[in-house]
Amino acid sequence: MAGGGVWCLPALLLFVSTSRARYEPSWESIDSRPLPDWFDRAKFGIFIHWGVFSVPSFGSEWFWWYWQKQQLRPYVDFMQRNYPPDFKYQDFAPGFTAEFFDAGEWTDILASSGAKYIVLTTKHHEGFTLWGSKNSWNWNAVDVGPKRDLVDELASSLRASSDLRLGLYHSLFEWFNPVFEEDAARNFTTNNFPTSKTLPELYELVIRYNPEVLWSDGDGDAPDTYWNSTGFLAWLYNDSPVRDTVVTNDRWGRGSICTHGGYYTCADRYQPGHLLKHKWENCMTIDTKSWGYRRNAPLGDYLRIEQLVATLVETVSCGGNLLMNFGPTHDGRIAPIFEERLRQMGEWLKVNGEAIYNSSAWRAQNDSITPHVWYTCRPQEGAIFAILLEWPSDGSVTLREPMAAPGQTQVALLGHGSVRWEPAKPGGLRVLLPPLSLSQMPCQWAWTLRLTGAT
Repeated sequence: MAGGGVWCLPALLLFVSTSRARYEPSWESIDSRPLPDWFDRAKFGIFIHWGVFSVPSFGSEWFWWYWQKQQLRPYVDFMQRNYPPDFKYQDFAPGFTAEFFDAGEWTDILASSGAKYIVLTTKHHEGFTLWGSKNSWNWNAVDVGPKRDLVDELASSLRASSDLRLGLYHSLFEWFNPVFEEDAARNFTTNNFPTSKTLPELYELVIRYNPEVLWSDGDGDAPDTYWNSTGFLAWLYNDSPVRDTVVTNDRWGRGSICTHGGYYTCADRYQPGHLLKHKWENCMTIDTKSWGYRRNAPLGDYLRIEQLVATLVETVSCGGNLLMNFGPTHDGRIAPIFEERLRQMGEWLKVNGEAIYNSSAWRAQNDSITPHVWYTCRPQEGAIFAILLEWPSDGSVTLREPMAAPGQTQVALLGHGSVRWEPAKPGGLRVLLPPLSLSQMPCQWAWTLRLTGAT
């Protein structure tokens, strides 16, 4: 603590620009690759689940599986009430029309959120691809439905009109693909599906679209050796067009999650509540019941902006990135409630982004005596940030964790300016917040104190 510097945990030492080291097709070698530093600086991304499941838009993006495989009653009843007996899931595909999809409009909304990257589902477990995959004949968006390369349209718009980095989601397996089912029946002693379908698609996505996030999912309970994951990742890191900037997650085969790969996801909606030694990401949904769009979603199933901001703050304080998901409609619209949430996040970040972007985890993640206070820091600026999820009713907040010094420590409310403080006993400081009216508040949902000259 000597010298009055800000003590931030050295997590960022892991996130340095990658060199041109050659990586071998082994987890020991793949896991040794430093994570490109842009990802940790970004902190916030947007996930987009879009596909044929957006046509029934009922229940979940797992509609096909729940209806046909598990035969869950709500899905079976929905189909019996609304569709003829011989209707197949593939018959939904012509209804995936995307006639209102405007990549420029999407780019404007996505950029307004304050996110630094997006991840689009190019292929979910249903196997339908949003680009004209050469390995998905008549089950892709160029051959059926919109007759458009939706991946290319969004990628081109993002690069032409924003600073957002492109990320692509890709499911390794497909629920009902007979080639995969044959491999599974042989206990994955044959690998006809990955060699003829999965791997060609992954190479095609990388070479054609140059994603800087490759978000793998859906191992089908097959080991990474079946998918040749380390072989593909060695190519990605050594020889691909995005070898210096691409980041990947940890979903590359049974047993790899939270253990191998790039950053860890560990589980959907993962929120450990404490600092991890490895970079991680919390992927979660605005609609708490589904990743894809649901026509039957009630208002209460959508997270409020206060909850979304709190999730972002807690995630970043614990060293993670937030990947916040919404599902577009079958005709290509971002529903108003999702647009509102995205724009609200951007409004909050315009005021408080200094505490989020390019920040590091501090020595304490949250305050030990005042609830709903989370910390981040910027060591290069000697700044500690205390983010209050609730505005105190008595006009002051006590921060136990920072060590403040009279005549040296200065406190500012982001979006407002300097505020007074006094020492607290037995330690810390009591910050006296200004008596602001609602219209004078710098933002509406959470407030950030910037401390300098403290440790």
